[in-house]
Amino acid sequence: MKSQIIEQLGQADILLPSLVAEGLAANDRIKVRMSALQAASNHAQQPDRPATDLHVECPAAGLAPAALATLIGGAHLAGDGRMAAPNLAKLMKEIHDDVTAMIRAVSAGKSSEGETMSARLAAIRNAGALEASNEIEIARIAKLTGVAQDGTDSLHRLVMDLHKALNRLAADCSEEILAGAHVFGLQQEDRAPVGSFMKGLNETRALKFNHPGLETMATRSGSRLLIQNDIGTTDAHVVVIAVEKNSVTVTYTDVHRARAKFFIGLFDKFQAKWSGLDRHTAVGLGDDDAFFLVTGQYKAESSEDRNAFLAALGAAVVFLIDWNKARKLLRSWVAKDDAARILEWAARQRIGHRAFLELGGNELIGTAVRNAAPTRIGFGERLDQALGRNAAVDFLKTAMRASTEALSGGRSVRLVRDQIEADLVRHLERVDSALLGIVLRQVGLAHDVAAAIAQHIAALQGGRPADGALLTARAGRIERKADRIAIEARKEATRLDAGPIIEQLVDRVEEAVDELEQAAFIASVAPAGIDPSLLTALAGLCAIATTATEAAASGLAAAIEVPEGRRADSEDALDAIARLIDAEHAADSRERDVTARVFAGGFNVATSLSVLELARAIERATDRLAGFGHLLRRHIMTELSA
Repeated sequence: MKSQIIEQLGQADILLPSLVAEGLAANDRIKVRMSALQAASNHAQQPDRPATDLHVECPAAGLAPAALATLIGGAHLAGDGRMAAPNLAKLMKEIHDDVTAMIRAVSAGKSSEGETMSARLAAIRNAGALEASNEIEIARIAKLTGVAQDGTDSLHRLVMDLHKALNRLAADCSEEILAGAHVFGLQQEDRAPVGSFMKGLNETRALKFNHPGLETMATRSGSRLLIQNDIGTTDAHVVVIAVEKNSVTVTYTDVHRARAKFFIGLFDKFQAKWSGLDRHTAVGLGDDDAFFLVTGQYKAESSEDRNAFLAALGAAVVFLIDWNKARKLLRSWVAKDDAARILEWAARQRIGHRAFLELGGNELIGTAVRNAAPTRIGFGERLDQALGRNAAVDFLKTAMRASTEALSGGRSVRLVRDQIEADLVRHLERVDSALLGIVLRQVGLAHDVAAAIAQHIAALQGGRPADGALLTARAGRIERKADRIAIEARKEATRLDAGPIIEQLVDRVEEAVDELEQAAFIASVAPAGIDPSLLTALAGLCAIATTATEAAASGLAAAIEVPEGRRADSEDALDAIARLIDAEHAADSRERDVTARVFAGGFNVATSLSVLELARAIERATDRLAGFGHLLRRHIMTELSA
């Protein structure tokens, strides 16, 4: 009666905030009731499948779950494409009443808009779409809950338009702005939770940059505080937060299941309980006409914990804007799961992806590839294929961070592009370093064979048992392993277009291993009783070969660090290469000494041949390692000049 009197006095505006609150509450109810109608239809057509459970969504909308559970569970086909369900007539009336409540609020704020909405409802009602009966055509359910692509009106479309109108009215009729939120009808106890949500929102709001969205509205509805954020511009992308004392209920809808999962994952440090991602259908919304609804409940132990959760919710909302657009972009450079993980990292680091998108995103990375690696990364090739998974992910993270820092700090786009290109070059250099790491494994195997030959000769010198068959078998295993590594290195060098020097390094080490394996075979079949002077000369030659492999390994290990700008490592690498060249000269001299001793000693043919061939094989291995050293020096000088 009071409302009617105020309206007669022409002061209906004073009722607008409460009417808007009632309309928004009706919007929450109608969504659940329409979901129940869809669930009943699905259950009637597929009774063997478990019925959809709305026990979480109902309390969040202020509805008793038992009645809807009875309706859904009792739904069955009634013939001629119809469905029957208990209390269906009551549900249809309640849906009509909810729409009427929304229209009443819109009419109070903008009478002409309310008249249009009323006319649309009347047309829907006159078409029999809202007939109050315990039976309904299944096809009519789809029309009621869908949004036709051709623009044909439906109940769902009407509800969506009413919701948008209510949000506009709420902003217009708010009693005050609290920390940036449009609020009305609040009680004193509501101010802290609204302020906490807005504190989090305002901490990250700037990361949306020029994108619209993040307008927040809060109102008191009965015993609950309701907070709503518009997120962006997508119809089915909504977050509504209900606060009752220290209990927080989050209702979130999204057309992208992956984004909904991402949103939930940001709150893993809070003991919130989340419902499953229930799939709902509405023609014209998202892929396959589907959207997903999830409800989270957080029962805080204190108001401080409650406010911390609300602040986390507020801070997370900005990272939902254009999330799927960013994910699709990243998926062209890395695997799907890695794209989602990069976005999660960006959200947790409070970097976000909007700056990356605003600065060009795909074009930003594409330009870096064209300028920094035109021959290394082919058109359409993913970064994880060219750089490796971890390096590609790290590079894209750096690109996102650089974009955000630049756009936030007002730096030029040119500087950002240069920074990203430089980082890509560094990652490509690390790819070369990774390939050198494979070559280092080869050199280690060469050292193992040289050391095994030296141990065999030492055993012969000391008169200890020397198992030639064991030496041959061990050297053969090592040589085969080295071959596999060489094949792997060549394959990677070709795939990554790493340049000829890497493959040449692989070739030289492979040749050295082959010579050492041959030397091991000769040592294993050498006759017994070799003159001690010859064994001493051979032992010295083996020591030189072992030193050469150690110098090659040291030089290579230092060269791997050169792309990081460590000049000391380049000096260490060049020193090691100098030792390697010295070792090759020493091996030449020692091999001639062995030859001279053989020719002057009058030894039998078997001894002479075995000693000469062994010395020559070891000396050839040091030649190959010296060639390796010259190539490595050229590679290092190229890096330093770059």
